[in-house]
This record gives sequence, structure tokens and C-alpha cells, in this order.
Amino acid sequence: MEPVLIVLIVLVVVAFIALIKTIQVIPQASAAIVERFGRYTRTLSAGLNIVVPFIDTIRNRIDLREQVVPFPPQPVITSDNLVVNIDTVIYYQVTDPRAATYEVASYIQAIEQLTVTTLRNIIGSMDLESTLTSREVINAGLRGVLDEATGRWGIRVNRVELKAIEPPTSIQDSMEKQMRADRDKRAAILTAEGARQAQILRAEGEKQAAVLQAEGEAQAAVLKADGEAAAIRTVFEAIHEGDADQKLLAYQYLQTLPELAKGDANKLWIIPSEVGDALKGLGGAFQGVTGGGAAPAAPAVTPPAARVPVDPAAGPRPVDTENKTARPRVEPARQYPKIDE
Repeated sequence: MEPVLIVLIVLVVVAFIALIKTIQVIPQASAAIVERFGRYTRTLSAGLNIVVPFIDTIRNRIDLREQVVPFPPQPVITSDNLVVNIDTVIYYQVTDPRAATYEVASYIQAIEQLTVTTLRNIIGSMDLESTLTSREVINAGLRGVLDEATGRWGIRVNRVELKAIEPPTSIQDSMEKQMRADRDKRAAILTAEGARQAQILRAEGEKQAAVLQAEGEAQAAVLKADGEAAAIRTVFEAIHEGDADQKLLAYQYLQTLPELAKGDANKLWIIPSEVGDALKGLGGAFQGVTGGGAAPAAPAVTPPAARVPVDPAAGPRPVDTENKTARPRVEPARQYPKIDE
């Protein structure tokens, strides 16, 4: 009984192991390569799969999801002989598990080496400034070359990104100085433009203020002249409507004379020749009042001839022989000292 029991136990164990090897569960987004006696037979997809135990073997399990592989910094020489370190990141996905297993020994290492060589070819034809400002161009070039090369490996490269581009320390210092100088230049230009604009606005404001002030003064002068003209017109109309006689006009004329002597700057003032006629008219008015009788009619006042300065030693007035009348002699204007009020 004991040998039979041992055989049964061995058969149960072998059956259990065979059952385990027969049933294969593949996770979602994964695939498995099955070989029979060392030769490729089929590819297992996700789910429950049955294989022949001890005959079919699973060589490799492959993840079909998109993978992200960062590569270490690689020194690359630009066209202007500057060494820059570039970090790259590759986003790829296995589309054919059989090709990824049998067409290349290690597709990760192959992608890395292909990325380095392609990157050196692209950067070698560009200078440093173009390298720093043309990341999209570099990414597109890398992706095109990698897609073409990895297609037969069952790999699809979705994206290629440059993580960092690090130029030498001396170049970084020079770039910082250049950027600082550019910022200072832009700041100086903006300051100068602001000052110029402020001066222009200030000048325009002063111009408008001067124009408005001149217009105000002109309007004020016009209004003042209109007021004075209206006042003179009113006085003139009042005099004519009141029918003022010669005596009243003479009295007003004498009241106006002290206004001529006003002012500290007046050192010399001239009495017109009409003062005598005004005094005669005023004297006749007082004589008529004190005598109780009517005052004789005042002689007609004729406007004096224009007085033109001439030489006092000119002699007597000439006489008109035809009309037998004496011509008026032109006398110089008399000057009188200033009389304080």
C-alpha cells in the first residue's frame, strides 16, 4: 500500500503542476510570447489562455501600455563648436510583441543609442542660439527618425521631449550678461520715451493754456471796449437829450482839468488853448447871476487853429492883403508846471 500511495501522491502533484502550467492568465494591456520546443508558436492576449504543459513555454511577457524612458544627459557639439548637455525623454509603445521580442535584442537600449546618434546629427547642424530656441524642430526631427527606425521592431515612438539643454558655465554667464544688458537697454529706451511723451504733453498743455488765455484776454478786451463804447454812447445821448448849454459844458471841462495832473509819473502837463474860452464862458455865467440881469449871449466859440511848434522869433503875424485881415500867427504850445491838487 505504501508504494501505491506514494505513486498516487506523485501523480496528484504532477497533475496539479500541469494544470497550473496549462492555464495562463494574461493581465489587461499585456501580451505573452509562446514557444514550442524553442520555436515561436503564438502570442497570448489578455485573459484566460490554455497551453500545453511541459511543451509550450512562455518566453516573454510584454507590457503594451505607453512607456516613458528618461535618458541621462548626453554631451553634444553644436556647429559653433560648443558642448552642451541634453536630457531627453522618450514616450514609446509596443505595437507588435513578436517583433519586439525577435527583431531586436533589447529595444530599450536600441532606442537610447538611436536617440543619442540622431540627436548629435541634428544638433551638429545648428548653432547654440538655434538649439536653445528650436526645441520643437529638434523634437520633430527625433520623432521622425525614431519612428522610421523602430517601426520594424514593433515599437511606436509617440513623443520625444528635451528635458534640459545645459550650455557651458562660461556661456551661461555671457548669456546672463547679454540678457541683463538688453533689459537695461529696453528700460532706458522706455524711460526716454516716457520723458519725451511727458514733455510733449506738457508743451501741448502749455500751448492750449496760452491759447485759451489769449482768447480770454481778447474777449475781455472786446467786452471792455463794448462797455466803454456803450457808456460813451449813453453819455453822448444824455447830453444831447438834455440840451446842455455852453456854460455847463465849460464847467464840466474845468472839472476835468485836475485829472490831467494825477499820477506820480507826470512831471509836465500842458493846458489846452480852449481853457481861455471856457473861463470866459464861466465868467459870463457868474456875471449874469450876480448882476441879476440876463447874461449877454456868449460869443460863438470857434475851434482854434492847429498849433504847430514854430520859432518864437518868427516876427509878427502876416496880413492877408486881399481880404485885409490878419492871419493868425502859429504859436508854440505853452508848457505849465504841474499843479498839485
